[in-house]
Amino acid sequence: MRTTTRFGDFSIAPGEVKLTPSQIRTDLLSGLTVALALVPEAVAFAFVAGVHPLVGLYAAFMVGLITAIFGGRPGMISGATGALAVVMVALVAQHGVEYLFATVVLMGLLQVFAGVMQWGKFIRLVPHPVMLGFVNGLAIVIFLAQLTQFKVPGSAEASGHGMAGGEWLTGLPLYLMLGLVGLTMVIIWLSPRVTRLIPAPLAGIGIVAAIVIGFGLDVPRVGDLASIEGGLPAFHIPAVPLNLETLQIILPYAVILAAIGLIESLLTLNLVGDLTKQRGGASQECIAQGVANTATGFFGGMGGCAMIGQSMINVKSGGRTRIAGVSAALFLLAFILVGSSVIELIPLAALVGVMFMVVIGTFAWNSLKILRKVPLTDAFVIVLVTVVTVMEDLAVAVVVGVIVSALAYAWNNARRIHAKVYETPEGARVYQVQGPLFFGSATGFIEMFNVENDPREVIVDFADSRVVDQSALQAIEAVAGKYEELGKRVQLRHLTHDCHKLLTKAGHLIVDSDDDPDYEIATDYGVRTGILGEH
Repeated sequence: MRTTTRFGDFSIAPGEVKLTPSQIRTDLLSGLTVALALVPEAVAFAFVAGVHPLVGLYAAFMVGLITAIFGGRPGMISGATGALAVVMVALVAQHGVEYLFATVVLMGLLQVFAGVMQWGKFIRLVPHPVMLGFVNGLAIVIFLAQLTQFKVPGSAEASGHGMAGGEWLTGLPLYLMLGLVGLTMVIIWLSPRVTRLIPAPLAGIGIVAAIVIGFGLDVPRVGDLASIEGGLPAFHIPAVPLNLETLQIILPYAVILAAIGLIESLLTLNLVGDLTKQRGGASQECIAQGVANTATGFFGGMGGCAMIGQSMINVKSGGRTRIAGVSAALFLLAFILVGSSVIELIPLAALVGVMFMVVIGTFAWNSLKILRKVPLTDAFVIVLVTVVTVMEDLAVAVVVGVIVSALAYAWNNARRIHAKVYETPEGARVYQVQGPLFFGSATGFIEMFNVENDPREVIVDFADSRVVDQSALQAIEAVAGKYEELGKRVQLRHLTHDCHKLLTKAGHLIVDSDDDPDYEIATDYGVRTGILGEH
């Protein structure tokens, strides 16, 4: 039986995608839709970073093209993003755009290094509640970003901040804008029920644009943001001094940008993979993002990473192969070179409607239902990551979410440590330890023993436990030392051979057995100091 995954109003069939004429046509139309949505985003993020709109458009083209060809998963769209732009603004304001280009080059090199070292696999450590918070937070960020399109252009343009600083629309212009946004959303919702020959978002943009242009409606258009006309991006070595002082300026920014870019790209990689049922390589995506940003820095672009909003547009429009991403980048370049006069006529309301549908499809609505059903810690992490993503940025939110989840996991496991205590016929007391023994449970382990009142023969059995790290080894030696101080004999059973080697003080107390477990301990074998002595 063939299953499908629901995403908004579209069914996504799992499995590999065959490159048929129908799929090629769908990918090309999907690429056109994505390119139209990229224009206002790239221009807006360029204003956020304090650079010329073409710097953002060139980044969207270069990063989008290279990652579409070499990226870890077909269907993903990359370009200039707001998460990176908010970090760049301080650098541009203090040192100028040339330092930004140099930073983007170094950012790309760091991402390539991360890919070569296969650090992308650590994205697996991101728990599902963090993923839910990431999706919800970005959906809210995308929604809030569209609200700036409900402002009139004014003094903001002169100050270099686009429409973000203008006054809010009121009266008839506001109602007209809302009506066109709503019409676009309705068309996107109804279009798949009529025909799938044209991607629903493209149909929405086309119909609404035709109405606005045909009736000469006075509404904000792409051209009100800025002119997108330009030439081919030219190779340009960043004009910065090649010395240690420059490195000290750009390195902190490059590290932050590289981390944010990879986190957002890898999380989007997983999200797109869940929707399309296609597998992809995290390390390959890291290298592709790095190569793309390095090249972009040499061609006057502001750098970028995966874009969840445009990726969702591509997925919803049926884009499944690399042709979609490549065509999106090439269409965008065509807009810059020859189609600017046409693209600038497109009403912003149509693009806002598309993005609002992306928000509806991206937000994990089921997370609202499960908040009362999942453990309190998981519910807290979902809300926390969502809020931090909106208030700060994605990288901080994910790191905070992972740390909170890890601490909660450690605390829950620390509480599991306990022991079954019984006496042997020979009068020895046996502590049958149960639960993992690690840094979090080490104190609880030590407190389990009644050293002063125990008999002279004590057996500590680790058959139902697992010694995890160096803190656990220290705890074992501390307990053994307490018994030895009182002249009592203690035996340690069912420890691994790694423990035999590392427990130097208590080594003579270990009882070898044929059924000793065999697993490695997460400790530094190069350090044997302190209570463990030299090995």
